[in-house]
Amino acid sequence: MTDKRKTILIVDDEKGIRDQLSLALESDYKILVAATASKAINAARQDKPNVALIDISLSPHGGDKEGLDLLTQLLENDPTVKAIMVTGHGEKENALQAVGAGAFDFYVKPIELEELKIIIKRALYLQTLEIENAALAESLKRQEGFSEIIGDSPRMREMYKIIDTVAPSRYTVLITGESGTGKELVAKAIHSRSDRAEKPFVTVNCGAIPEALLESELFGHEKGAFTDAHARKIGKCEMAHEGILFLDEVGELPLSLQVKLLRFLQDNVIERVGGKEPIQTDVRVIAATNRPLAEDVERKIFREDLFYRLSVITVELPPLRDRDDDVVLIADHLLKRYAAENNRSNLVFHSSGIQVLRAHDWPGNVRELENRIKRAVILSAGSKLTASDLGLKGAAIEGRRSLQDIRDQAVVDHIRAALLRNDWNISRTARELDISRTNLYDLIEKHKIEKGK
Repeated sequence: MTDKRKTILIVDDEKGIRDQLSLALESDYKILVAATASKAINAARQDKPNVALIDISLSPHGGDKEGLDLLTQLLENDPTVKAIMVTGHGEKENALQAVGAGAFDFYVKPIELEELKIIIKRALYLQTLEIENAALAESLKRQEGFSEIIGDSPRMREMYKIIDTVAPSRYTVLITGESGTGKELVAKAIHSRSDRAEKPFVTVNCGAIPEALLESELFGHEKGAFTDAHARKIGKCEMAHEGILFLDEVGELPLSLQVKLLRFLQDNVIERVGGKEPIQTDVRVIAATNRPLAEDVERKIFREDLFYRLSVITVELPPLRDRDDDVVLIADHLLKRYAAENNRSNLVFHSSGIQVLRAHDWPGNVRELENRIKRAVILSAGSKLTASDLGLKGAAIEGRRSLQDIRDQAVVDHIRAALLRNDWNISRTARELDISRTNLYDLIEKHKIEKGK
């Protein structure tokens, strides 16, 4: 079984001190020991410690130099390690020098174990915060330039990588996903990260324009080309010259226009309706659909050659229900925006609101979430948005359990079974669960696990 406990490296040339500290800490931590700086470096490289307890005078003749040199090497190898320098009464000045060089803290002998344990816990807590902050900073860095796209779930992180990869190319991109998932935002993110970022981004909603007008919308027309064509009109393909043309709901294109779009994709040449001269353009196309285009190809309602031309690169947007806790991040972002717009900046989510956000299936995805929050901001009476304010009370919570509820119940069941197997002996149970006795007590108290129930 893998030991998941935090790791403490004890470095001291006195065997008695190493044994004393090992015995005192081994029930809560994985322990590494070393008598010399070189052995400590080797141990740290093989099994990365979270905290290092370093005797500032590692040898009778080395003064504080060996301990300080070790501190420097450990921090160079792993800047996250927290070093606690152990010193004698006459070495406090040297210990302060070590803190200035990057040590977390120092401790003066003789060793009081309970006090040292508190220092270690503080060091581990700070390390956890620093790692979490670094992860958050990396997440924010990944999202720079992604406009309104919010999310840090594994599937969204993968999508950010794909966007970064495809943006610099000239290839056509097909964005797929359910309605309301934010396909246009992804298209705009590709545009903003491409070499066409300063050029036009032109949108055509293929499902919102009547079929009779769609050809003119795409390719333009000449004066007199048909009734009501009183003047020349420049089409969206021509308007997107040197930029990006975004074809939303491309699956709604009639077959007659699919042929003309295919020709445009092949040679970037258009002819206005009623025109006779070909017009050369330089346009990159990004298309989006919520339809299963591969199935439409089999049903002969979408051209196979056009499908393959559009889907040179495919970006699949996950539905909101498959994005872990992104729903809470997005909801918080939207709440801040719409609360500010309506002079209600004091609005926050009530715990019931958070619960129902996590429990709901979000068939309308981000668009549904946005509409519900807009409505709640305007109509809510209090300063905390409840499940009722979001219009999702009752069935969503009663009929479904959140992922966190399921996890918590699994933890409770696992701990209770282990306690029963060990006749409620805390030490034996903690060893079986591979956690400290303190952690086990905390979990029993947190989940209110009672003997006999």
